[in-house]
Amino acid sequence: MTRLRDLGLSTGQLPTGPLNAITDVPGVEVGYATLIEDHPHIVRTGVTAIWPRARDRIWSDYCFAGCHSFNGNGEMTGMVWIAEQGLLGAPICITNTWSVGTVRDAISAVALRDGATQAFHLPVAAETYDGWLSESERFPVTTELAIAAMDAARPGAIAEGCVGGGTGMIAHEFKGGTGTASRVVVESGESYTVGVLVQANYGARDLFRVDGVPVGREIGPDVVPSHRTMPREAGSIIVVVATDAPLLPIQCQRLARRATTGLAWVGGIGSNGSGDIFIAFSTGNTPCAGEAISTVRMLAPVAMTSLFQAAAEATEEAILNAMVAATTTTGREGRVVHALPHDRLQEVMRRYRRI
Repeated sequence: MTRLRDLGLSTGQLPTGPLNAITDVPGVEVGYATLIEDHPHIVRTGVTAIWPRARDRIWSDYCFAGCHSFNGNGEMTGMVWIAEQGLLGAPICITNTWSVGTVRDAISAVALRDGATQAFHLPVAAETYDGWLSESERFPVTTELAIAAMDAARPGAIAEGCVGGGTGMIAHEFKGGTGTASRVVVESGESYTVGVLVQANYGARDLFRVDGVPVGREIGPDVVPSHRTMPREAGSIIVVVATDAPLLPIQCQRLARRATTGLAWVGGIGSNGSGDIFIAFSTGNTPCAGEAISTVRMLAPVAMTSLFQAAAEATEEAILNAMVAATTTTGREGRVVHALPHDRLQEVMRRYRRI
């Protein structure tokens, strides 16, 4: 698997975590279930699972969380309850549009299996549309597949590109998918990590930029063919932001909004047909479900700016990692979506003196 920095390229100013991944935030684990089939149907899909805390704790030791919809032509279940109470008490899963209900129910099934004591669950499951490459209307994602993604979650380095929910996705008319990155900031002598995971499935070729360079115009459809026959504005992106900084729910919501900046740096504009939906959570507090009063900490508002920059930079690089790691994919009806060519990307960046 190749990442942006493996090509001699980097973006942003802040240092990365050791893995440059969302799993640099202590306790966060990521798992995938990838489904690639040619018979009886053409399937290029899957599920991505993010555990905010150790799975034996999250059902009772909630995380503060907040959401933001930059453009709402998409789905993320559980947003209304997070807006109401600001608490996340289950893994987050991402899949394709047709399967978000199945995956949402699978999270509830895992909660029951693992002995969660709540009377009901309103979990977070999000989606982007992979129907250009995959026969998603056949409902290939099952409860068992979603549970497998949750059970496969681990700390440490994670795969990117055509994996999990990102398997059939397209970004800026190149092959898209799953990507991750992280940044580290220091406030009042304390070090905090901000990690991001994206499922990138949005964007027009001519808007695509890398470190400010108009790569999409330099590598146009005359150079690398584009799949584009759908409306220019079609597509979506889900962004999950994690941090160990001690934040309250409203601060998590503010952090989630900053993913918009990173998206814009790459070339996302929040078009009418795009579902650009973001969630941020903090592991820096433990508001226990069984306690009448919880003692929590809060990063001062004036100290949030560095976290905002971290979220923006990590979102930008996570999208680029998703595209660099992705591979050319042939899907339904023989449709081909080409990967971003590494050699041509490096050539363009050299001409613009970024290497």
